[in-house]
Amino acid sequence: MSPRGKMVQMKMADGAEIGVYQVQPKGARRGGLVLIQEIFGVTEHIKELSDGYADDGYEVWAPALYDREAPGLQEEYTPEGVQKCIKIARGEHPFQLSIDDTQVCINGLKGKGPVFITGYCYGGSVTWAAACKCDGLAAASGYYGGNIGQMADWQPKCPTILHFGEHDHGIPMDVVNKVKELHPDVPVYIYDAGHGFNSDRRSDYNEAAAKLGKQRTLDLFSANGG
Repeated sequence: MSPRGKMVQMKMADGAEIGVYQVQPKGARRGGLVLIQEIFGVTEHIKELSDGYADDGYEVWAPALYDREAPGLQEEYTPEGVQKCIKIARGEHPFQLSIDDTQVCINGLKGKGPVFITGYCYGGSVTWAAACKCDGLAAASGYYGGNIGQMADWQPKCPTILHFGEHDHGIPMDVVNKVKELHPDVPVYIYDAGHGFNSDRRSDYNEAAAKLGKQRTLDLFSANGG
């Protein structure tokens, strides 16, 4: 199924122009949603997720965060693709830029109603950072963000939930438990799954976990004006 939305070039706070996948809601608009990519870019999978949330009534913007370093990146889930994207995420692309770009997207949506955020893998870390550092968010739902442990002492400014896989080799449960201990007010959901369980393109895809995580995310948004 081809994507329903379109890539729109938007100017960010540093003057750079990056692509933002934008898709309009079906039916009554429930709010805006900034959806943050995995390290692989704004792939067909990310566009499908965005379209799915648009079907649920959200105007979705998914910024191509690595457009400065790798314009139009849509990398494959291969060992080579993973290494290429890790190099960008950890070596070439400043994490603060992702937070800044997220804020620009929030600003672009907030005049129309409440704005929410969700993100996966790298995007899960950005979602947590945005919940803590950005202004204008009504609620945040972050999936298996590997860097959240390094930002565990940050405090969310909006209602936030987190999702982790119990068998995620990259995010040990002691890191997850540290987050839970520091933030008893943040629901941290643990699934009988591995990393990337929300993506049907990955070997760790877990349909039941993905469905439950999506429902919890929609319930959070609904409870906070969406």
